[in-house]
Amino acid sequence: MADRPRFVLDTNVLVSAAFFSSSMPRRAITVARTQGDLLLSAALLRELRDVFSRPKFDRYVSVEARIELLIELERTSLFVPIREAVHACRDPKDDRVLEIAVNGEAAYIVSGDDDLLVLDPFRGIPILSPAAFVGRFP
Repeated sequence: MADRPRFVLDTNVLVSAAFFSSSMPRRAITVARTQGDLLLSAALLRELRDVFSRPKFDRYVSVEARIELLIELERTSLFVPIREAVHACRDPKDDRVLEIAVNGEAAYIVSGDDDLLVLDPFRGIPILSPAAFVGRFP
């Protein structure tokens, strides 16, 4: 197990954090960074790049701000090689979050996605909403 706790934040949390700077998802990122390490995989980073490049988001946050968050996540997160595939979620795209958590020995998964939240806990890893996660770290 890692010395510092490790956290996986789902794509929806990371996207919400990018668009709403004073949001609970943004606070969840801050808590995760101060309390431990963020985990990412190459697949999740590709998904974030795809989402952040969509023109429909231009009116909410600048392309530059989205790129800056991606660079910051890439620079400050621990990348997890996926050695064990996971097929447990009713939405197969969400399995990549579970794979990061299992392969990276995560302490928590943070998500606003009901497809993940219904699995709480997954293999002993709590799955919490951003507000519940932030509430664990006063």
